[in-house]
Amino acid sequence: MIMKANNIYVTMTDKFMSGWGKAENKVNKFIVVCETMEQARAIERNAKKCNEMKYINICFTKPCYNKDRYVESVRSYDELGVIWKE
Repeated sequence: MIMKANNIYVTMTDKFMSGWGKAENKVNKFIVVCETMEQARAIERNAKKCNEMKYINICFTKPCYNKDRYVESVRSYDELGVIWKE
């Protein structure tokens, strides 16, 4: 996944995926890379419907989390299913 300077990022903490697997003893940050504000708003709206997602933010700079505390799961808008895009 290539993160470009003009992308819009929707970040959130995935409570379900945090603490085990690749995120053992860490917090899993789910990052969706969007090309438009419409895409970002759709991701934000649908993330708020998911009980396992919290701390949902839209940002205009590439997010950078401390690798000792966080695992980043990055997906592009196009990779996500329809449930995220409605």
